[in-house]
Amino acid sequence: MEIIPAIDIRGGKCVRLYQGDYGMETVFSDDPVGMAMNWQSLGAMRLHIVDLDGAAAGELKNLDMISEIANSVLIPIEVGGGIRDMESIGKLFKCGVDRVILGTSAVEDPQMVKEACRCFNKSIVVGIDARDGKVATRGWKLDTSREPVEFARAMMKLGVRSFVFTDIRRDGTLTEPNFTALFELIDSTKAAIIASGGITTITHLKVLKKLGAAGAIIGKALYTKDINLKQALDELDK
Repeated sequence: MEIIPAIDIRGGKCVRLYQGDYGMETVFSDDPVGMAMNWQSLGAMRLHIVDLDGAAAGELKNLDMISEIANSVLIPIEVGGGIRDMESIGKLFKCGVDRVILGTSAVEDPQMVKEACRCFNKSIVVGIDARDGKVATRGWKLDTSREPVEFARAMMKLGVRSFVFTDIRRDGTLTEPNFTALFELIDSTKAAIIASGGITTITHLKVLKKLGAAGAIIGKALYTKDINLKQALDELDK
């Protein structure tokens, strides 16, 4: 199971939100590139980058910084946030991104997802952001009637093989992941599910590994030092 540090970029800074609320922001660094290099130096094998400005605007807003991160680290990075068209996907891959995560566009434009999978195969990941059991879009501001398992199955028919599942109610709260929803998604789809939201302890990571998660994205818990990345990597290797 991959342990993937998260770098959320807003206004050129590395921040964390509480339950996706842009009004409840904590700034952890004004140097996202330096933060990326720090996580790499501690043993991270992949980084998860979110363009929060892009997610809110519906278009990439931090491409230059994402490109700088991609060119500064030796490990692969995955990027999500505001990626709504094939042109944006192409720009990200051109600047060195390894995987692109589609959220809102996956719900609103499934044909684009199909085309993206055809062109870029396993490098396309779909983000399933759920609040109270329903998928949310538009920077987590708009709730839909789609349920995560049904949505994942529909995406798999289009060629998607990997998903990032985030429980919005848990994100940035330092509580615990929604293990029940994650297990249902993993068990029902047999797809590669990367867990996100509420991961606060190494025990949480061990449970996720037992559930069969392909990866775990850790954000706030790394910045608050609730989880020590090097220790977590060592523990999960045992």
